[in-house]
Amino acid sequence: MAGTQNRLRWDGAAGHYEVYYITFTDRESGCGGWVRYTMLAPSAADRAATCALWFAAMDPNDPDARTARMRAFPIAELQAHADPFELRVAGAVLSQSGASGSFDDVAWELTWSPSPGEHSHVDPRLERLGLAQTILRLPQADLAIDGEISWGGRRLSLRGARGGQAHLWGSKHARRWCWMHASDLETIAGEPRPGSWIDAVSVYLERFGREVGPSTPVLAQVGEVEIASIGPLAVLSNSSTLALTGWSFTARAGRAHKLLVSVDAPRDQVVGVTYHDPDGEPAYCYHTDVASVRARLLSRNGALAPWSEVETLRADGRAQFEYAQREPIPGVALSVT
Repeated sequence: MAGTQNRLRWDGAAGHYEVYYITFTDRESGCGGWVRYTMLAPSAADRAATCALWFAAMDPNDPDARTARMRAFPIAELQAHADPFELRVAGAVLSQSGASGSFDDVAWELTWSPSPGEHSHVDPRLERLGLAQTILRLPQADLAIDGEISWGGRRLSLRGARGGQAHLWGSKHARRWCWMHASDLETIAGEPRPGSWIDAVSVYLERFGREVGPSTPVLAQVGEVEIASIGPLAVLSNSSTLALTGWSFTARAGRAHKLLVSVDAPRDQVVGVTYHDPDGEPAYCYHTDVASVRARLLSRNGALAPWSEVETLRADGRAQFEYAQREPIPGVALSVT
């Protein structure tokens, strides 16, 4: 059944959060957008569950155009249907083929053809054992989005803006993490590479009072090569160096392929927002939809053979990225607190 990874997981119990998001970058204008539909069931019995709508947008040609908004609602404003999938939060809608909504001075009306295939960043064995505090799924990895977004008196028409749609849920965010998505990739010579995309996350967790990691699951389709580097050993061996304005990581796909990725996020195009765990602890997220990516795919014919480059892909200002940690970063404003 298409859309099964988008099925709402919350069963009404306390101590749960759930997030659906769409990210995209418009090639013509260079603007990026981020829309989230969320719910939070606090761990404390005396705190009521809520749902919320989030919106962020940025224009690389106008740093002052950056905006991020969030509006929370009583949980009664959340409605979900599994088949066909549809989620409603205070009248805003998310389905397998579009999203629409508005609040304050922001609005979105988005449509797309559903992306084939559904992907998971968490190894099924870890999920079955309950070892992951958050499950991240990628129901729609490669979208061409049409429609319109508006914010702060600006209105932007979208025609084939590239992006993706994800779904995550759990009991607690990581201590620190990076995430990226890119699906508007091209060769170094500027030739489009349709069907190629990368979606990755790198997390540090708290275990026994200390930070451990990183664990770095990577999903990608580069030409004919599919990469699902999500096994327990793979996510620990994938190298990762992360920061507010960039990230570099390596992912192995068996013994035959290796993907080397670097992300550059302009500091003046980052929007800061605050998440809250069910236990009330905040996490500070810094997000942009106009990051740049370089990805080198290497291959070899045997375990002892040297690596050779197959191709290098790039997305200049057309990738999505976020960095988050448990303390706010000095000098970077938080638009949602």
